[in-house]
Amino acid sequence: MLEKKYDHVMVEKEKYNNWKKQGYFNSGDLSKKPYCIVIPPPNVTGKLHIGHAYDVSIQDAIIRYKRMQGFDTLWLPGMDHAAIATEAKVVQRLKSNGIDKYEYGRDKFLNACWDWTNEFGGTIRDQWAAMGISVDYNKERFTLDEGLAKAVNKVFIDYYNKGLIYRGEKIINWDPAAQTALSNEEVNYSEEKSAFYHLKYKITGTEDYLDVATTRPETLFGDTAVAVNAEDDRYKKYIGMTVELPLMNKSIPIIADEHADMEKGTGVVKITPAHDPNDFEVGNRHNLDRICIMNDDATMNENCPKKYVGMTREEAREAVLEDLKELGLLLDIEPLVHEVGHSERTGVMVEPMIKKQWFVDMKGLSKMVLDNQLDKDKKVNFIPSKYENTLNSWMTDTHDWCISRQLWWGHRIPAWYKDNEMYVGEEAPKEEGWVQDNDVFDTWFSSALWPFATLGWPDNTEELKRYFPNDCLVTGYDIIFFWVSRMIFQSEELLGVRPFKDCVIHGLIRDIEGRKMSKSLGNGVDPFDMIDKYGCDALRYYLCTDCALGTDLRFDETKMAATWNYINKIWNASRFVLMNIEDLDEYSFDNLSNEDKWILSKYENILKSSINHMEKYEFNIFGSETYDFIYNDFCSNYIEFAKFNSESNTTKSVLCYILTGILKMLHPFMPFVTEEIYGMLPIKDSKSIMISSYPEYEEKFIFNKEMKEVDKKIEFIKAFRNVKTENNIPKEAKVLINTDDEIILNMLKIKDVRVDSPLDIKAYNIDTKGYKATIFFEKVESDEDKALKEKQISDLKVSILRREKLLSNENYVSKAPANIVEQDRIKLKEEKEKLKALEG
Repeated sequence: MLEKKYDHVMVEKEKYNNWKKQGYFNSGDLSKKPYCIVIPPPNVTGKLHIGHAYDVSIQDAIIRYKRMQGFDTLWLPGMDHAAIATEAKVVQRLKSNGIDKYEYGRDKFLNACWDWTNEFGGTIRDQWAAMGISVDYNKERFTLDEGLAKAVNKVFIDYYNKGLIYRGEKIINWDPAAQTALSNEEVNYSEEKSAFYHLKYKITGTEDYLDVATTRPETLFGDTAVAVNAEDDRYKKYIGMTVELPLMNKSIPIIADEHADMEKGTGVVKITPAHDPNDFEVGNRHNLDRICIMNDDATMNENCPKKYVGMTREEAREAVLEDLKELGLLLDIEPLVHEVGHSERTGVMVEPMIKKQWFVDMKGLSKMVLDNQLDKDKKVNFIPSKYENTLNSWMTDTHDWCISRQLWWGHRIPAWYKDNEMYVGEEAPKEEGWVQDNDVFDTWFSSALWPFATLGWPDNTEELKRYFPNDCLVTGYDIIFFWVSRMIFQSEELLGVRPFKDCVIHGLIRDIEGRKMSKSLGNGVDPFDMIDKYGCDALRYYLCTDCALGTDLRFDETKMAATWNYINKIWNASRFVLMNIEDLDEYSFDNLSNEDKWILSKYENILKSSINHMEKYEFNIFGSETYDFIYNDFCSNYIEFAKFNSESNTTKSVLCYILTGILKMLHPFMPFVTEEIYGMLPIKDSKSIMISSYPEYEEKFIFNKEMKEVDKKIEFIKAFRNVKTENNIPKEAKVLINTDDEIILNMLKIKDVRVDSPLDIKAYNIDTKGYKATIFFEKVESDEDKALKEKQISDLKVSILRREKLLSNENYVSKAPANIVEQDRIKLKEEKEKLKALEG
């Protein structure tokens, strides 16, 4: 029998290990239809955060649902080596022990990275267990394991031989802290206060000058031209002349180029090809020199005057401005706010630099993806569909992907150099003297192969044939650029098919005020603190059902508490049911009462609707609809009905049947408590709810006539109770009623106070769709009673007005959780009925 009080700690204890031991998470039953999800691999850089908890809760709900539907489910787990992030953590750890990365050497450093991986990989597995996720640990992979290394090398070599990968000098995003290249998607932009510094560039041999506005005066040492627009009448006469480059004692040309916008700033642009991507293109068009003025750590190098060498960018800016001011070459400082790029991993300001790097040519690959998205049989289906636009936008305006990183932790690029020769292959040529490229691949290059390389590709394994393409991917909208798009073009190029049929996109988790969670704000939520306090089931259910997919979730701990209370309600209802069905050994649905038919009809309707919502990934609607059924129809009404007929085998059968269905519907979201209760049912189709069959809709249990009739009864009972409560009418008040229905008489406890004719005292009338009653009660209303009544009427009017205004707001109705909106509608109706009764 269930314990009297719901204790999530005890309920969730040991179940996970038992599920694993029994092999319930394992895939490979060839008699069933396959269904596969690959987990977005978390980085091995520390603890999982609330976003990870959100992501895996949705995935586990899907996989448990599909498993119960009879699929051979493979949820493939794994972790990401996270090149930049992990290397930074290990460098920091070594530094704290007085060890320098470069003095330590590459081999020892990689061993330290593997130690880190093994340490935090174990932590992540423990956290997966705490979340109750049913991944197949036998298939676990790592983005740096031998199989992924084989796949990564094959892709690189094949792409190189096909001309899809090349090595060249380009201006790239440089992270001065990690001292590595970054792709465009690894740069985060934020608005910062800055200024347009107006500098005087004197025109050689004249008294004239050009007003050059720049946000980066410290880069003038790398200027190799000044550009104006050929159509700009202000400057046409100067094209072909030169200006004196301030502080450098040299002349640079004035060129005509479309990059100079006549409407922007002064219309004059300094051109620094080695430190600005737009200037780099201008330099290519005009064959300008590329002068790099910074070291890899973004300090000023020997191409600057001696005074500035070794300064940071910030120090150099201050010094340059001070010197220009002294020379009368600083015309004006114009404050502005503009976007500045920062490294996603280290947070430092990114420096555009010219470096020799490896690139993927994206033109053909992006066109292939865009073409396939027009074909319903080839496209990846985004849920919500609006996120397909995000993919298409990125693929339409894509740039060649820089895939080399100046790191040690990662897949080392299989390119070899000797003298002026280069060779690309698994191993170096046999003759001596070949040296391997020091760089490693961008982490996303290996994780882009995750949906198929984890199943054995490039070998044509049985797992690959069975589980690829995957059925579904679940991830956040913030990595459609980074990861989803790359999985799509890699899969379509390498295997000729989409990587997964559906791509389910969820939003980010923010704080209750809508702010992004961050250490600086101190508003982060540790999911495992929430599990300790409220239980895993409460956390999972809340995360999955609180809001629609694709929208950001505002984390509200009061809703966590409300979810715990909901589970507690289910626990108490289950306890009542189990106590009354202990002797039930087989179902009997003979002699169904109207109330039995009512709850069976309600259940079958909600089941049918729930399956529809599960198939469409509409978990928030599933949550609001099942909540209403479970809380109101089953717990508040049918269980009360059943108390008056608890000895009936039919009632016991209905109680058991409905409770079983409820547990199965909720199991994907609340695996622990549903397992606990299911295990105590006298009739069940499996020893564990995990491997039981998901309920199927039964048309034979739909009784529309009886359902409507009992709905009327419930409406009447509710109205009767409201009148008594609102008017403080005692239980002994006499009642005239037009029905002998046993359920109504018992529920309202009026058998002993019925009268056959009206009494000559104050009467309260209840009239709802066929049921009528009059309550006779005379109460002398004191001044206090009148004042209280007036206040209640006033408060109700204010509340009604507020709710009507809220529910007339389309923005609120469309964006708020469906269950909250529905609760507001119900409350509004109740308040109007209460107001009518008070004013009557």
